[in-house]
Amino acid sequence: MNKKELTILQLYPRDMNIYGDWGNVLTVIRRAQWYGYEPKLLEYNPGDTFPVHVDIVLGGGGQDAGQEKIQADLLKMSPKLHELVENDVPMLMICGLYQLFGKFFKTKDGVMIDGIGILDIETYGGEERMIGNIVTDSDEFGEIIGYENHSGQTFLGEGVQPLGTVRKGAGNNGQDNGEGARYRHVIGSYLHGSLLPKNPAIADWLLEKAAIQRYGEFSQTILDDHFASHAREIALKRPR
Repeated sequence: MNKKELTILQLYPRDMNIYGDWGNVLTVIRRAQWYGYEPKLLEYNPGDTFPVHVDIVLGGGGQDAGQEKIQADLLKMSPKLHELVENDVPMLMICGLYQLFGKFFKTKDGVMIDGIGILDIETYGGEERMIGNIVTDSDEFGEIIGYENHSGQTFLGEGVQPLGTVRKGAGNNGQDNGEGARYRHVIGSYLHGSLLPKNPAIADWLLEKAAIQRYGEFSQTILDDHFASHAREIALKRPR
């Protein structure tokens, strides 16, 4: 019997893929295989032809220069990405692309980098860098463990909910105890590390939403996650 295919799109890996974000792609691919699906990985960089069908979209972080490099193309692709979001395609955007999925990112030098407005968030560059291990509590995903490294301060509007509440770390802005943002099936977060290897519940959520959207069901089996559990135990003990 042919395995059910799931198409995973990595958004701007050439310019927005730092601090281990490639690990998120590898985790989704491997867990899809473990659940019996056949993952198909596509990459999209500026100037490429956007794929016709996508089941999951993953995006990573980058320096301000990387954001400026992809900005024009991202704005051009905005209608297509909005269409995918409204069709409930699951997405995970980390750091730089999390910021650009919002309304704008205003750098500390006053440069305005327009976002595509999928997330009701605004980001302002700050002088202080928020860096270190972070633990966030989520009603849906439990303890979310990662590593943050950003100077942008992100503030959420009424159209989104935070991914979780910060227990250790700075989160979106170091002020309101929120980390990340959620809208429909889109998750934005500052957590690197990579995020998904230590937080398989989020990876499985992406896969479940993708499979149900495409096939009407999710073929989930019980996986042995003792390596991830051990990594989480160690990460929880690390200082800020």
